[in-house]
Amino acid sequence: MQLFRQLFDPASSTYTYLLADAGEAILIDPVFEQARRDAALLRELGLRLVATLETHVHADHVTAAWLHKRRSGSRIVLAAAAGAQGADVPLAHGDRVAFGARHLQARATPGHTAGCMSYVLDDLSRAFTGDALLIRGCGRTDFQQGSAERLYRSVHEQLFTLPETCLLYPGHDYRGLTVSSVGEERRFNPRLGGDSSPGDFAGYMQHLGLPHPKLIDTAVPANLRCGRPADELASLDEPTWAPVTLSFAGIWEIAPAALEECGRGDVQIVDVREPHEFAAELGHIAGARLIPLGSLGDRATTELDPARPVVLVCRSGTRSAQATVLLGRAGFPHAANLAGGMLRWRAEGRPAVGGQT
Repeated sequence: MQLFRQLFDPASSTYTYLLADAGEAILIDPVFEQARRDAALLRELGLRLVATLETHVHADHVTAAWLHKRRSGSRIVLAAAAGAQGADVPLAHGDRVAFGARHLQARATPGHTAGCMSYVLDDLSRAFTGDALLIRGCGRTDFQQGSAERLYRSVHEQLFTLPETCLLYPGHDYRGLTVSSVGEERRFNPRLGGDSSPGDFAGYMQHLGLPHPKLIDTAVPANLRCGRPADELASLDEPTWAPVTLSFAGIWEIAPAALEECGRGDVQIVDVREPHEFAAELGHIAGARLIPLGSLGDRATTELDPARPVVLVCRSGTRSAQATVLLGRAGFPHAANLAGGMLRWRAEGRPAVGGQT
């Protein structure tokens, strides 16, 4: 496996996992609101998303599986027992999901829900357990056909039988913990480890006293459709003023060619360099307004229209990236950074006012 990333959604405390080999990637438990972030990372790393995998039908967030399929053609993969509509690959216990020259083995681990599936890397070095096994805990068993008896058996038969050194990556963590191991959880998990018995575990789970997840009435029906929303077009919510892309750093960017092609008629181009740079060898884009970065915060609301798109420009795209963030916080929803700045603009042979030809 050439690449592994653990990503986090703070709203639901959900972990999303990216695994890739030979340019092919999979995402485990992608979150709808984080689809742009994940797509940006894939694009920046030059990866092709071949599949999204679900560990179960979630009750606390909506999956981004459908959205990724719509955008990149990736397959939607989850347990057949989950009963979801729209899956491309309904998994059974023991099935494999390939990416590059590697694969994950699906292991049925019901108990939190009836359709829980854990995924074990082919060399048994990592396992992705969803809510079946958390770090020093586990998922609840009081809804979605949950069963304490089944969960105890699933963990002990399918996860605790892995090598002690196998790293365990949970679906959630609410304390900032990121990874455990089979050996640790066998010894220290207060619900399932040590000398606990099925009866001990059932008694523990019967007295958790947890409220239902706040989003359960929205999330479960949506996830039974693999995240496909009722209003498909509205859910895409992409900027329409130009072909801009979101970077993994969370900054909207526009390529020089896209800026030229969009006509620039309604676009406010703001150069955030210093005055001496504006007239130096790189020159500046025709129609650009000079507002140095240090004064942008004070001048933006009086000199710029927040209802119109703004493209921020500097020498390399670094200062203008900061300016893009600043304008976003100031209430400019259509601000984008010129990728590569004037260096790229001139390197591509695009016209400029002043400077050296």
